[in-house]
Amino acid sequence: MIRSMTGFGRCEYQQDSRKFTAELKSVNHRYLDVNIRMPKKLNFFDGAIRTLLKNYASRGKIDIFIMYEDVSEAQGSLKYNAALAGEYVKYLRQMAEEFGLDDHLSLTTLARCPDVLTMEEQSVDEEELWKGLRTVLEGAFAQFVSARTTEGENLKKDILAKLSGMEVVIAGIEEHSPEIAVQYRAKLEEKVRELLGDVQLEESRIAAEVILFADKICTDEEVVRLKSHISHMRDTLEESEGIGRKLDFIAQEMNREANTILSKANDQEISNLAISLKTEIEKIREQIQNIE
Repeated sequence: MIRSMTGFGRCEYQQDSRKFTAELKSVNHRYLDVNIRMPKKLNFFDGAIRTLLKNYASRGKIDIFIMYEDVSEAQGSLKYNAALAGEYVKYLRQMAEEFGLDDHLSLTTLARCPDVLTMEEQSVDEEELWKGLRTVLEGAFAQFVSARTTEGENLKKDILAKLSGMEVVIAGIEEHSPEIAVQYRAKLEEKVRELLGDVQLEESRIAAEVILFADKICTDEEVVRLKSHISHMRDTLEESEGIGRKLDFIAQEMNREANTILSKANDQEISNLAISLKTEIEKIREQIQNIE
């Protein structure tokens, strides 16, 4: 099943006193571009998160937001540095004596001195932390893939409808093309009569001119290749994953054939049909840009 490159996923997971929340969203991008925002405590898992994501996505600009809370009472402990506090007291009183200042040293003042009181976080079992983080990520990633798949199916239906529309236009080109040479012959004979009056021009001369003209405007090869590209695109849409670049290449080839038909067109009807072809192909290419 094909996937869109736009999607969203969210999951929450409670593990004892720990609560994990993960959100991710994505937009189109030529390659896989991942941006992760999470608490510093979880930075250690950056590489593991990126590796895990590759199982769920291969292209797109993906933003991942991770929130973490630990409501346990044993998150950290307050540490008192008595030796450092003594140093502060010693030097503060020394400064008061040297400069003749009043000594207003208080407990509050001392407690505010850097590193006298510090909060030390308790060591965390990284394996247990990763277990909870992985669970919430896999939940969000699964929802993310589901959203991408649903959007991908909608894109597929739209592209298939446009391919069917292209076939109608191509059929019109095939139907009208033979008439161009007939119309050219009639115009050529009329022009000859205007210029030469009753003088008879050899039939072979007129036939040769018509053949040269028909060969110049012939679009049979382009039509055959366009049909082949349409069939190829339909087959590619049935492939499982990673088809975005392949579809884009096929669309480029379609556009090349449509341009050739337009350049050969010596008839308003064919020109209009070729422009319709190019318009449909461009619409298809715009949709393809959304496919992973």
